[in-house]
Amino acid sequence: MTKKPWHEFPTPLALLKLNKFRDNMREENLHDTSQLPTKGEPPEPTPSPDGRHLKIRTADGSFNDPNDPKMGMAGTRFGRNVALKYAYPDEKNLLNPNPRTISRKLLTRDEFVPASTLNLTAAAWIQFQTHDWFSHGYNESQEKIEIPLEQDDPWPEEHRPLEIETTPKDPTRSEDDTNNPPTFINRETHWWDASQIYGSYQETIDKVRSHVDGKMIIGDDGLLPVNPENGIDIVGFDDNWWIGLSMLHILFVKEHNTICDHLKKQYPDWTDDDLFDHARLINAALLAKIHTVEWTPGILGHPAVQVAMRANWWGLLGQEFKNRFGRLGDSEAVSGIIGSSTDHHGAPFYLTEEFVSVYRMHPLIPDEFPFYSVKDGKELLTKDFFEVSGKRSRAILEQVDIADLFYSFGISHPGAVTLYNYPKKLQQLLRDNGEVFDLAAVDILRDRERGVPRYNQFRELIGRDRVKSFEEITEKPEWAKELREVYNNDIDSVDLMIGMFAENPPKGFGFSDTAFRIFILMASRRLKSDRFFTKDYTAEIYTQFGLDWIEKNTFISVVLRHYPSLAASLKGVENGFAPWKRIVK
Repeated sequence: MTKKPWHEFPTPLALLKLNKFRDNMREENLHDTSQLPTKGEPPEPTPSPDGRHLKIRTADGSFNDPNDPKMGMAGTRFGRNVALKYAYPDEKNLLNPNPRTISRKLLTRDEFVPASTLNLTAAAWIQFQTHDWFSHGYNESQEKIEIPLEQDDPWPEEHRPLEIETTPKDPTRSEDDTNNPPTFINRETHWWDASQIYGSYQETIDKVRSHVDGKMIIGDDGLLPVNPENGIDIVGFDDNWWIGLSMLHILFVKEHNTICDHLKKQYPDWTDDDLFDHARLINAALLAKIHTVEWTPGILGHPAVQVAMRANWWGLLGQEFKNRFGRLGDSEAVSGIIGSSTDHHGAPFYLTEEFVSVYRMHPLIPDEFPFYSVKDGKELLTKDFFEVSGKRSRAILEQVDIADLFYSFGISHPGAVTLYNYPKKLQQLLRDNGEVFDLAAVDILRDRERGVPRYNQFRELIGRDRVKSFEEITEKPEWAKELREVYNNDIDSVDLMIGMFAENPPKGFGFSDTAFRIFILMASRRLKSDRFFTKDYTAEIYTQFGLDWIEKNTFISVVLRHYPSLAASLKGVENGFAPWKRIVK
């Protein structure tokens, strides 16, 4: 008899089950790699003489935990959500089954399948939140893995062989340590600190700042300055660039500067650094709030998740109660994680390789991008993904007004995160440096290379039952048949990403229940481990103005503040990541 899944229970019982999942995973699925042997003694971060490092977000993320100053800072290791004995790369089967074959036979999009409950900004948003968190750095050794091409593979002759650079080795690991799996470094900060906007190094932060009144550099035309070396906007982190990222970076640089204007009125004696540091704190917390109570309920449309995510921020007693009466004790369930005590749940806070894996959501990207005028709804032009990516994104910004860009994204859908819906332009991705590769094959290869367990073992390690047949993964018989063929009838060899894309998601979900289990753990952990969301979420650190700004604003209010011409399209829209109204004249 099949067990009834959590999402089919009434909401109160489903909430209890979600809470139990999280509690179990806090005990079983937080594993520390920072304690593995290192080369020599790593340098300790330097505190500021005036104690400023205790009151602001530092450039590199150090001193978020004063008792462990290196925790979560740039240049530290990714953690794991599986015990280290399960985190070894599958070196014998690194190319088995062939990642390129999997890409071609199980992922290729023949017809775009939309995620009709979302608008395209939701796809841009998740990359905006995560693209710097997942940075494994650049491979200076230039070691490569060649992916064999089958005889009938149409891969262009001029780009053969199909080679992928290996993930950079961890330079901090002791070479004598042969008893533990490899580790990998995040070159950016692990914290939810808006480092994608500001940067993870002081040199980067200095480049994006105007050094006047705490503000960041933005032109009179409303666009960010261009890096002459790569033709991309100058931001805190510019990897994997496309027009969706540019739009959101511009929006929240504008928001930062608006916050500075308000702070300067209230605190006219503050220095440029005072204004900048406080505006960053406020802006970063606003991003975290939007993601928690707007984006997540938008992509996970289940009643229990709607309640749970709002409870992460405000507690089960709700927003109005908390605003009126404040916290009732320290319980995160009753009054939310925000403002509660900090807790790492037995393992220092680091983003994890498994967290990287469950956010492989490239099917969200469509193949074509039609752009429309918000004034009359008329189509202006249509571009494909290559034409809106990399250094080419700047031409779009100069051709199409940003309000029109946001409107166009608002009335368009991202792709559904399923098999057979991977963008073709990403299966033959041409980078600005001339490199060409199949990103779908890379997605598969990276998990194997970094020791992320395959789908069935992963399910078991996060507290789900293993599946015994391909038919248990998907209700679509043709998918089960094709999975069986590609994976040679070996259910245990199915890759994590493929299993997650094939799964029947809970009703209302934009991605799989397996991915969601890591989300249950890490979404709350990103808040609970960060003192700027917990014990230091106070008026003393943020100012009362800052706390009020975070509380009162939403994604829609931010968009309308900077692009008021979008008001008609947003009239009656409750969640800014849901479809907007089309303008018809």
